[in-house]
Amino acid sequence: MQTREWIAAVGGQGERLAAAAERAGLAAPVPTCPEWVVRDLLLHLGGVHRWAATFVGQARTEPIDIGEPHEIADAVPDDAGLVDWFRDGVTELVDVLTAAPADLDCWKFMRTAPSGSLFWARRQAHETTIHSVDAEAAAGLDSPIPSPLAVDGVDELLCGFLPRNRRLRADTETSVLVSATDTGDNWLIRYGPERPATARVPAPVKADTTLAGTASELYLALWNRRSWHGLSSDDGLATRWADNVQVRWS
Repeated sequence: MQTREWIAAVGGQGERLAAAAERAGLAAPVPTCPEWVVRDLLLHLGGVHRWAATFVGQARTEPIDIGEPHEIADAVPDDAGLVDWFRDGVTELVDVLTAAPADLDCWKFMRTAPSGSLFWARRQAHETTIHSVDAEAAAGLDSPIPSPLAVDGVDELLCGFLPRNRRLRADTETSVLVSATDTGDNWLIRYGPERPATARVPAPVKADTTLAGTASELYLALWNRRSWHGLSSDDGLATRWADNVQVRWS
């Protein structure tokens, strides 16, 4: 995907989330985040958007402790203004990402990213998309993910975040083929006593376990937003993944 497509995803998925929040109501439980209601979702992502916009808009090269993201945000309104506050954060983030040069030097927590602006555009595209799934689940809506966006999100998770993971381990080396049946994209994960490693492969290869489905199904499963049922016969891996793989910035 190109930067403009990531930025478009921030705006489009942000509006999907806002619309779903209005439909569900702020007190509606979020099935995919069992301890949250929709209000928590808006506060979390509205704060994260402002956190990201601070780095890009101010070209900050030092980290800000995220804490609770809305702690660094402007004053959070009462419930009546919360969805508008969230929408304002989406607009601000889209604007600063659009204005940022492609080679912007700012702080980012994934060192392999080519620049700060590219990192934050991609990261916030998927942060916003996965939480739009959460909001739509609260509203009882389905969440179709466009295949190009889903493939990119799987790639970010497997090639960007997973190698940083300190928790997914096995006594002996284990391999997992992740295969998108609708796009032909494939990834091979290897993990064991050491940190996991992921490589893109041009075609399906032999592995100890296979996770196969459409790009959208893989995206939701790997982000722990749907069951692995029908995608893999390895229930143990599904449990280990859910328990040990989360996105962390530190």
